[in-house]
Formats: sequence, structure tokens, C-alpha cells
Amino acid sequence: MSVSRKLDIDLLASEKQSLRRFLSLYILLTIIIISIFSFVYYEFQKDLMLQEKRVTLQEYSRELIHDLKKLHSNFNTTQTYPRYENFTSSIFDNNKKLIFRTSNSTKVPNKILSLKDNTIRLVSVPESYYLGATYILIEAKDDQIWLEKTKKTILLFSTISFIFMSFIGYVLMRLFLKPMRDALQLLDHFIKDTTHELNTPVTTIVANIEMIDHSSLDPKLLKKIKRIDIGAKTISNIYQDLTYLTLGNKIISHDQELNVASIAKERVEYFRSIADAKKVTLEVDVQQESTLNMDLAKFSKLLDNLLSNAIKYNVVNGNVKVTIYNKSIIVEDSGIGIPKDKLSKILTRYSRFNKSTGGFGIGLNIVSLICKEYDLSIEVSSELKIGTKVSISWLK
Repeated sequence: MSVSRKLDIDLLASEKQSLRRFLSLYILLTIIIISIFSFVYYEFQKDLMLQEKRVTLQEYSRELIHDLKKLHSNFNTTQTYPRYENFTSSIFDNNKKLIFRTSNSTKVPNKILSLKDNTIRLVSVPESYYLGATYILIEAKDDQIWLEKTKKTILLFSTISFIFMSFIGYVLMRLFLKPMRDALQLLDHFIKDTTHELNTPVTTIVANIEMIDHSSLDPKLLKKIKRIDIGAKTISNIYQDLTYLTLGNKIISHDQELNVASIAKERVEYFRSIADAKKVTLEVDVQQESTLNMDLAKFSKLLDNLLSNAIKYNVVNGNVKVTIYNKSIIVEDSGIGIPKDKLSKILTRYSRFNKSTGGFGIGLNIVSLICKEYDLSIEVSSELKIGTKVSISWLK
């Protein structure tokens, strides 16, 4: 898979992740809103049902009061408290203490008309206190027809609303992401065009500096030439990084058997002038010859980024050592080091842990991408004020 293709996939994955997060929050808010409306609708339907049932329970209440009046006027031990098939009742005194009941309630409800446990309850106050009853409670079973209709309506409304709101949220998210996507594509095209235009002048500067006979130059002029050389190589390295990130799909890999030690020595010499400017010593230790089947440009880019970081984050009079042995290459420095809690993110793109030193935070990410492409193992270890060690190994 090409690097550019990998970047497109990463961008798409990032966009999908943003889309999922937005939709998750949007859906959560939608569910909360739908739940609130459903609750309000349920309460409205319940109140409507209670008002419809109120007339019936008032009739029951009048019937009970009439029978209580008769019982009160002709009370004797042979008479019993009135009972009915359609409802039950309870009577309470002025202090709301229970006098007698055929219902399950032992207390006077706070509301005049209410619904509890599928039972509709109505509290009424008779004009005369028959049998000492100040409060009369009538209870009748709810037929639940309204509840079934309400549930079906709420379910239908919630389903349609949820689907509609989810669709609207998805459309809005796509619209919101479009400017960002367009901006990223514009930036991508700009970087591609810029790197393409930089290719010729950078290559010309580096090539011409390498052809200059340094032995014939005046020391002051030689010093200036070296500064130009350092600046040109720095720009060249940045250009190559940007090229690798943005134009990877146009770069055809030519894998071949590479002599690791030979290329390492060549890249070390390339960075010699940059290291000398910072008074950093470069050393190559070939303990065992090793080969690697890989594209030369990509292996060179891998080493360039490791060496560039080792020099950039080193200390004055520090050293960088490149060790090569069987199927492995190690680049270690005596630099400022990386905090242990930051090591897990060191290969992440744009990760920078030292703002005092320039850079884009893409070097080690490119190294990581190349390692993944060629199934190379990478391990980074570091200690603050001691240095950093990057090990690359392979099986083939």
C-alpha cells in the first residue's frame, strides 16, 4: 500500500471517527428530546383519560354518599358498609384517619384525581359528615385501553422521529465536514505543488555544493559554503519528507538487496556537515555485515530521519552512534532524551516533545510507516538527559 493511499485511509478513518462521535452525541440528545416529548405526551393522555373518567367516579361518589346517608339515618347492627361491583371505597374522618374501607388504600391521596397501580382514585368531600366521613375515596380499575393506544403512538412517533433526526444529523455532519475536507484537500494540493516546485532548486543547490573543491577555498568562504550546505541539506530533508507523505502513490518502489553498512556510512557522511555545525560526533560501528531487500530511497529516508533527529535533539559536543549487526541497525545518541510517559506517542504524526527545537513531528512517523510497509520491527527507548536509542530489525 502506498504512503499517500495510507494517508487517505487515515484521513478517512479520522473523518469517520469524527462522524461517529458527532452522531453519537446527536443521537443521545435526540433520544433525550424524544423521551421528554414522550413523557409529556404520556402525561397529557393520562390527564385526558382521568378527566374522562372523572364523571363516572363522581357518579360512584354520589351513589356511595347516598347509601352512607341511609346507613347513617337507620344505623343498626344488622346493616353493613355499602359494597359495589364497579368500585371500592374508603372513608376518613376530619384528621384523615381511616374509618372504614373496602379498597386497598389506607391514606387520603394528595391529589383529588390520580392514577396509581392501574387504579383511578377520586377524593370527594360530602356536604354532611355521614358516619363521621369527612373524606371519601373512590377507586375503580382502569381499563388500560388508553395506555395501549398511547404506547403504540409513542413507539411509532419515537421510531419515525429517531430515523428522521438521525438522517438530518448525518446530513448536517456531512455538510459541516465538507469545508474541513475541502480545506485539507486544498492544503494537500498546495503541499504537492510546493514540493514539486522545490525539487529542482534544492537538488541543484546540493549537487553544486558537492562539486565544489573545498581545498581551494578561502577559510572564510569555506565557512560560508558549509553554512549553505547545511541549509540546503536541511531543506532537502524536509522536501523529501513532504514528498514521501504527499506523493508516495506516485513513487514506484524498486526493491533490491541493499548493503546496510555501505548505505549507513554514505548517509552519515551526508549529515557530517550538519553534525559538525553542532559539534556532534558521528560514528558507524559495523559489527557484522547485513543485507536488506528494500527500496534504496526509502531505506535512505528511514536512516536520514533517524540521523536528523539524533543530531537535532543532541547536545553540544554530543555523539551519535550507528551500530550494524545481523539483520539489525541501531541509532543512538547522547541527547536530551524523551520522557517515559511520552514514548508511547513518539511514532504518532505531529508529536513533538521539545518546542525549543524546530520540526514538524513527522520524521519518526515516516520511519514507522516505512517499517510497517516492509514489516520491520522498531523499538524506541530513551532516558532524560542520557539519550535515545532506536532499533530497527528485520527477519528476511
